[in-house]
Amino acid sequence: MRKKIDKFDLQIIKLLSKNARLNYRQLAEYLNTTRQRVSRRLERLEKEGIIKKYTIIPDFDRLGYIYVILGITLTPGTPLEEQIEILKNDEDVKVIERAIGAHNLVVHILVPKDMKEVEKKITEITGKLKNVEKVDVTFVTEVVKFELV
Repeated sequence: MRKKIDKFDLQIIKLLSKNARLNYRQLAEYLNTTRQRVSRRLERLEKEGIIKKYTIIPDFDRLGYIYVILGITLTPGTPLEEQIEILKNDEDVKVIERAIGAHNLVVHILVPKDMKEVEKKITEITGKLKNVEKVDVTFVTEVVKFELV
């Protein structure tokens, strides 16, 4: 049975969302508790799928890449799961999000800093999908804030 998420769980998640490299001892110090309590909570949060991944946010510009977000609108009735499976197999696709609103899918891609390569990649990705009605392209120039909790 899934346990309720409490204020302590949220504090752990917030600290880790700011710095995923914090260890149990550091978390315990910030939260004025024991490493064992932190360890038990993190194990439960991971097991229940509340914490899915620990990650970093690289500086894509310094790495020589452009971060692009595609807002993809499919014609009504297009099987979304099939399109998602197609996108999952592309190594340049970094994030796939289902959406309600202007787009069915929001897809984040990473491509080398070359506009011809960007165009080629967008054409390649959208060409694999069925019934694409519209694609909006957004070039991310800088991740200014990335905080989920």
